[in-house]
Amino acid sequence: MPATKNVLLIVVDQWRGLMLPKLGADYLKLPNLDRLCAEGVTFRNHFTQAVPCGPARASLLTGQYMMNHRAVQNTIPLDARFTNLAHELRRGGYDPALVGYTTTTPDPRTTSPQDPRFFVLGDIMDGFHPVGAFENRDAYFGWVASQGFELPSVREEIWLPQGGAGSGATSRAACIPKELSDTAWFTENGLAYLRGHAGRPWFLHLGYYRPHPPFIAPAPYNAMYRPEDMPRPVRAASPAEEAKQNALLGYYVNNVKQASFFQDGQGLGSAMSEDEVAQLRATYCGLMSEIDDHLGRVFDYLKATGQWDDTLIVFTCDHGEQLGDHHLLGKIGYFDESYRIPMIVRDPRPEANTTRGTIVERFTETIDTMPTILDWLGLPVPRQCDGRSLLPFFAGDTPADWRREVHYEFDFRDLHYSQPESALGVAMDKCGLAVVQDEAFKYVHFAALPPLFFDLRNDPGQFVNRAGDPAYAARMGEYAARMLDWRLGHAERALTGYRATPQGLEVRAA
Repeated sequence: MPATKNVLLIVVDQWRGLMLPKLGADYLKLPNLDRLCAEGVTFRNHFTQAVPCGPARASLLTGQYMMNHRAVQNTIPLDARFTNLAHELRRGGYDPALVGYTTTTPDPRTTSPQDPRFFVLGDIMDGFHPVGAFENRDAYFGWVASQGFELPSVREEIWLPQGGAGSGATSRAACIPKELSDTAWFTENGLAYLRGHAGRPWFLHLGYYRPHPPFIAPAPYNAMYRPEDMPRPVRAASPAEEAKQNALLGYYVNNVKQASFFQDGQGLGSAMSEDEVAQLRATYCGLMSEIDDHLGRVFDYLKATGQWDDTLIVFTCDHGEQLGDHHLLGKIGYFDESYRIPMIVRDPRPEANTTRGTIVERFTETIDTMPTILDWLGLPVPRQCDGRSLLPFFAGDTPADWRREVHYEFDFRDLHYSQPESALGVAMDKCGLAVVQDEAFKYVHFAALPPLFFDLRNDPGQFVNRAGDPAYAARMGEYAARMLDWRLGHAERALTGYRATPQGLEVRAA
């Protein structure tokens, strides 16, 4: 192991997990991520534990399933008693820097109700040292103005297309030039931190806002991809047909508005034609390529300064994006498009040389990220973590007891911007679903709605609910039992390893 141990944790936002050339998306132009895949390990079946941003990032940075950290939605507080990756790094002598955001609402028992953090969607998770915070966007817009760009009175209008408002999905370039995009700003902050930290071990959470909406790209990325080259959406024949599957799906099909994804969007997301979805996807890919170009700048800097082979690089995401599949936009519900996320890891150690350029097919989860980083640094992994270190995979070893399924959850209680709880008449604490999924089947359990069961081999698009089919009854019961086993085996356990004995306090690791 090098004497200097650095970690670059790259966290993008709303990037679908299979949208990498390495995993078959050959229509994408991502040369820098391609070289990261060539020198690292790519995980095909990597899933987040929750959506949207707040709960997903809580799982990523605490190593916990949502059923344990209980920051179940954006704006819901994270209990201060839990440790996180930043706190554990500090115990190991690192000052963890953060560019971007974590969408964390503080524990209201630790601060005043007038704390400004309760008036926004979320803020920085405790323990991180912000070196380019994006939570309220003030710093970004201030930087744009300082570069001589005249901000409109409504500053978010920089993400409108040039030439005035359009009608949602468009190939026109954003008003903001590429040199002043938020992607450029994140990169400048990250590089400034690295230049100032030369010679000392560092940890950098380098976050990017894209390809998160609004789906508008600066030139030339707006025209980098053709709509006709995009994969067609996987969806039912009509929104009405799609909505029949489940009451929650019906709510989102009939309520998600384009205006949440385009500054000038009109109508429902489910009303988008195939041509409009294709254009949305082309713009989304352009935003990916913009990130890739900027990651190339960061990678080149690490190589030029001799830090490339001293640095663990992790590229991942908070959650995915429906992109018109199932007539949905955003990250919601229970479909794979919202939960499967990218995971690429480059371990510079010689022990990882035999696995460079490989793909891991086994199921991995976002809760594995924190244990992996701590393990690589030689730091202890807290008992609260539900995930496991991925280090064995970098040496070509698959633990015999590795998981054979994934689990994820979604909470649909009312928020100030969405009210499915009220629309469906479900009690707040019953607004939850949990999923257990493997290669063959997917079981979705609701606290207050009928379950769903999908035969993935015969119905990979997940259109036919087999929960009421007698031929699948025994199999569905098996998966329901698996979910109960999972919940029992991963119930919150921070103190359950301690015990009093006649000889005093005893601690067991497992």
